[in-house]
Formats: sequence, C-alpha cells, structure tokens
Amino acid sequence: MGVKVVPARKSRPRTSAPGAHFSLAVSGVRSNWGAMWSGANRAAEEFYAGLLQEFDENKKGIRKDPFIYEADIQVQLISKGQPNPLKNILHENETIFIVEKVPLEKEEPSPIEELQSEDTAISDLSTGENVGLLALPIGRARQLIGFYTMAHNPNMTHLKINRPVTALPPLWVRCDGSDPEGISWLGAELISTSSNITGIVLYMVTCKVDKNYSVNLEDLKKSHKKRHHLSTLTASGFAQYELFKSTALDDTVAASQTTITLDISWSPVDEILQTPPLSSTATLNIKVESGEPRGPLSQLHRELKFLLVLADGLRTGVTEWPEPLEAKSAVELVQEFLNELSKLNEFGDSTKKDTEIVKHDAAAVDGSIECLLTVRGDLDFAEQLWCKMSSSVISYQDLVKCFSLVIQSLQRGAIQPWLHSGSNSLLSKLIHQSYYGTMDTVSLSGTVPVQMLLEIGLDKLKKDYICFFIGQELASLNHLEYFISPSVDTQEQVHRVQKLHHILEIVVSCMLFIKPQHELLFSLTQSCIKYYEQNPLDEQHIFQLPVRPTAVKDLYQNEKPQKWRVEINSGQKKVKTVWQLSDSPPIDHLNFHRPDFSELTLSGSLEERISFTNMVTCSQVHFK
Repeated sequence: MGVKVVPARKSRPRTSAPGAHFSLAVSGVRSNWGAMWSGANRAAEEFYAGLLQEFDENKKGIRKDPFIYEADIQVQLISKGQPNPLKNILHENETIFIVEKVPLEKEEPSPIEELQSEDTAISDLSTGENVGLLALPIGRARQLIGFYTMAHNPNMTHLKINRPVTALPPLWVRCDGSDPEGISWLGAELISTSSNITGIVLYMVTCKVDKNYSVNLEDLKKSHKKRHHLSTLTASGFAQYELFKSTALDDTVAASQTTITLDISWSPVDEILQTPPLSSTATLNIKVESGEPRGPLSQLHRELKFLLVLADGLRTGVTEWPEPLEAKSAVELVQEFLNELSKLNEFGDSTKKDTEIVKHDAAAVDGSIECLLTVRGDLDFAEQLWCKMSSSVISYQDLVKCFSLVIQSLQRGAIQPWLHSGSNSLLSKLIHQSYYGTMDTVSLSGTVPVQMLLEIGLDKLKKDYICFFIGQELASLNHLEYFISPSVDTQEQVHRVQKLHHILEIVVSCMLFIKPQHELLFSLTQSCIKYYEQNPLDEQHIFQLPVRPTAVKDLYQNEKPQKWRVEINSGQKKVKTVWQLSDSPPIDHLNFHRPDFSELTLSGSLEERISFTNMVTCSQVHFK
C-alpha cells in the first residue's frame, strides 16, 4: 500500500535562500541584501500566490486537493467543519492552511508483497507512524512563516503583489520537534481591521510526555503578563470527559466508532485540574456507529441489513444473501408456520395462536433489548413471515418457494391471517382479497418476490421504530412523518428507515451509558430528527447537545478528564497562552514513547502513568 504524491499544480525551482529569517518580514526595511534578499522576495511572492489561488478556488468549490510548493511541500486548506489536526490543541474549528512535507512516493509492491504487508501498513497508518514523515525541520517552518508574514506586511511595497493584499486564513506548519524546545507546530494569524492588516500573531506549540508534570496557574499568568506586557487577564477552563467508548470484542472484530464525551467550559479558573463548577457550560458529543454486536439492537440491525440487501438487489440486479441464522431452511420454517395457522383456523382460534407465536418469537430476541425496546406483542401475519424469512432466506429460489406456499394457502382458504391496517404491500392486498374468495394472479418472477419481501420488511421496521419513539414519549407520528411516509419510492423509503434506525441507536446508547433524564432524551431525539430531515445518513456525524452541568454532574465530578486545558488571555482572543494535559497525544505527527504495560505497577493505572502536556505560546507583532 504505497503512499502517493499528490499531483503538483506546478513544480517550482527552489529560489529562496535557506538562511532567510522571518524576522526580516516584519521590519519592512528596504535594503540591498543582494541575491539572498531578492530570492526571499520571489519566494514570498510565489508562496503567497499559491496560497491565494488555493483560497480563491476553494471558495468557488473548484479545488480540494493540496497544492505543491517547491516540489517537497504541500499546502492544504482545511475549511470550517472539516477534520482539523489542531482541534485537539486550540479547540477551534476555523478555516486554516496546513503546511507539511509531501509524502514520499514508495515503489509499488508486488501482489504477494502487498498481501503480506497489508495488515502492517494499515496498522502503521492507524497509529499515525507514517504521519511523522510529513513534519518539517524548524528552520524550514520558520522560513515559510516568514514568507507568509512578508506577503501580508503593508510595508513590503516592493513585493509584486496586488494591493490591497487579501487577508488569508491562518497558516500552520507541522514541525518535527527536533529543536531543543521540541516545537511541533508553528502558526501565524493576521491582525486586521475592516480595511487594513495591522499585524500578526506568531504561535508556537510544544508537546511532551510528562509523567510528573508540575505547573502552577499563577506562574502561567505571570509568564503571560511578562510576555505581552499586560496588567489584566482572564483564565478560561475546558475539560473533556469520556463517558463511553466502544472497545473491540477480540482481535478479529474491530471496535465500533461509538463514543460519547462531555465537554465543559468555564471561567474563571481557580487552579490547575480544577473540577468544572456547576455554573459551567456543558455539551454532550455523541457519535454512534450502528450494529454494535453486543448491543440491545443487534437483532433489529440485522433485519435492517437484510432490508438493505433486498434494496440493493432491486437496484443493481445482484443480491448478496447473508448467512442464515436458522438451522432449518426458509421453506421448512414457512411451511411449519402455515401448518400451525391452518390448524388453528380449523378450530377458529387463529388470533390466540398468533399471539402465542409472537411471544415465542419475542423470547428469541436478545433479552437485553426488552428493557429498552418494548417487544411488540402485535406482530401481524406479514410481520411474522418477515421475521422467519429474513433469518433464513439464502437464495432467490427460497423467496419464490416461500411466497408460492403462502399464496397457495390463501387460495385454498387454509389460512385467514389478520393484518394491521394501513399497509399497501402486494402481500397485504392479496390477503385482503382472500377474505372474499377472489385473488389476483401474481407471477412470482423477475423482481416481484424481492419487492414483496422488501415491502413487508419496511412495514415491520417502521412499526418497530414508531412503537419505540411513541412508547417512550420521545416523538409523535407527526415528528416521524418524514421517515415513515409511503409517498416516496421504495429506495428512498429504505434510506429514511436507515436514518431512523441510526436515531434509535443514538438514543438507546445514551439510555444505556449515561442514563439521562427524559427531558434530555427528548431534546436529543428531536435534534437528530431535524438533522436527518435535511441531511443524508452520516454515522461519523457528531451530534452535540447542550446540557446543564447539574443534570450530568454524577457523570464527571468524581472522574478524571481525558483532557484538561486552561487558556489565558487579556480580552484579545488571538493573544493567548494555553496549557493542556491529556491522556492521549494531541499531536498526530510526532512519535511519543509509550511505556509497555509491564512497566505499570499494580497500584498505577495507565492514565496515571502516561500524560501528555502541551503549551501554546504566542508573540504579537504590529506592522509600522
């Protein structure tokens, strides 16, 4: 699995002198520095031109890939809302430029080598080991920050740049941490008014493994005051608590991406690692991946997956049947089901037997679901047929044989099954016709059998979801209308049911792991409904829900945060000092030594032994 070089917009010869210092960029001094100064000017012009083009094209939606600068460096514009490598450090999500090395191109492996190394390559990427190759030496990083600064300095009028200069988003450069300070990022952000660029803020980020961190809040404040010559300042706190994170079942089954975290912000901060006060602002962040094998919705999710198989089969003409859950064949199960109904019909007691069958089927459902998702005791004939066929059908021939048995029983009058009202499925129409002794002739060929099973599956799952949301008083039929409406085509109905299932997974995950009050669950459900009425299915989306700290205090007050941060500033958002402690590396492009589990004592936990601290400091420069 080779890493590919992103195609360059235009490879340029290196013209900048390695010794050019970014301090020259802010001086605005016009001196004849000879070839070195001339080279720095041209380099700043080219670098700015590339950034500007990337910025303009991104605004127009033309360009998405990074652009290549001087063959060995790539620059990518990260828009607001996209994954941001600085989010773990600055807790901001604005548009920025990320500058890093172009990944090295590797030789294409042979097919055998590729198979042998695939698992290792995936492991390397997932642990971030290859990302370290993207970081730049500190000297090169400072040079690029200098070019960015020069281009925006209004005193650099000799540069061949259109005036007034367009103020570009902040620029951040990955650094390899090889300098004595261990710098991992350098950044630059403009200071501007409505019409002028007046200065720049230069950021420096350091990170290290720190088992015995010792930092004092007052020392941080004094350092900030001294650096920026300020008399007043404020300290704002942020803490993140991991309420739930799914783990792998074993080495062969990957963990799902389900996570629930609690973000809390407050001000002022009284001390390092202060527990957030109840006056804080708190937000739940919920990301749920459907289909957790150990979860209470695993059976329902399997039914949904089977529904998707049928829908894909109709759309593509190819159906990939899943492995059956039943030992008996689908034809055997359906025949037994029809025989039981036929016997009850002879005694005029089919309703009672239907209920008994429903209870038997319900008992087969994972008992853990019964406390959350009320097992319906009113499955009609078509829904019971779906339960049997969805767990046992393995071929198109199974479908044809099963529906042939059903239709023959209806034609003979051997069964008179009951149905819920409101269904428009073909099978429901045939059943209603059988009550009067006349039935349309149905040719079980082509896509008809697949369509028939898909229809009864849609009806069954819709009723399952309605039963839960209305039964738990989390939504009304009006709220669910978009998801259960039969007025759209079948494929769209399937997509909407899939969204509704994801909402159910989100709500049930919260019920299981954080046990919130009903008011909070209702707000979460309504938030998810509004989102999915306007957006496609996205299981990577993080649903955010504001909460009162008093409502969730039991979840965090006696727990250690996975991340704790203090930000010191003096009213100017861009001029700040940040100190952060976390239990995972906030920098994704540096390799940190992690102690083996054998290094841990019986009395020490992994969290206690491994801590990462990072500092963000800045300097402010005014253009004169």
